[in-house]
Amino acid sequence: MLQAFADLSTPLLADACVRTNTPLRVAPPGIGAVVRGHRVAGPVLPVRHYGSVDVFLEAFGRAEEGDVLVIDNGGRSDEACVGDLAVLEAAAAGVTGLVVWGLHRDTAELAEIGLPVFSYGACPAGPVRLDEREPEALVTARFGAHLVDDRDFVFGDVDGVLFVAAEHVEKVLTTAGRISGTEREQAHRIRSGETLRRQTAFEDYLVLRDADPSYTFRRHLRRGGGAIEE
Repeated sequence: MLQAFADLSTPLLADACVRTNTPLRVAPPGIGAVVRGHRVAGPVLPVRHYGSVDVFLEAFGRAEEGDVLVIDNGGRSDEACVGDLAVLEAAAAGVTGLVVWGLHRDTAELAEIGLPVFSYGACPAGPVRLDEREPEALVTARFGAHLVDDRDFVFGDVDGVLFVAAEHVEKVLTTAGRISGTEREQAHRIRSGETLRRQTAFEDYLVLRDADPSYTFRRHLRRGGGAIEE
């Protein structure tokens, strides 16, 4: 899956979700890679954190090669829930990355390990709490406004993280590839001197919009095969 995502980006996948009427499930802004440039893509391995590493170790026992551990720590800003030992264990279990709704620690060690980790940022303090575990601890993970499980895929890059249901992944990736090709061609034409306004017949759009105020730019782009806004 990471290979399929290699020439794409989360903005392209987001646009493809809109184009294909696939639910757009984007992680809260601020979730980013510990090491800039790291990317992640794969099936979700969900887990909820309650203050102890044992739930991660249990999740790793269920991991399949290529899974991405998606950790629900409630977006907490008062503790880090993963560090170097958890990430090393994840790698040993065949997990290809971790995406945390919360914070991490041991930043230098994580950079050395090299396994992609996405989080809100670093915090030196680990958890001092031990909350009651829920029955869904290894079944679903909340991530911002979204609930994900092992029927979802997660994608992350420098622009952020999003989730796509497995049943929609193929069409989203295919559509994202088409959008990417269109946008690369549009960018090439701009650099060659053909403005975006000319490419999109923007003056014609303004005339049509004056005649019909309900005529939107997105509708106009669809008529011309543009890929700017979706």
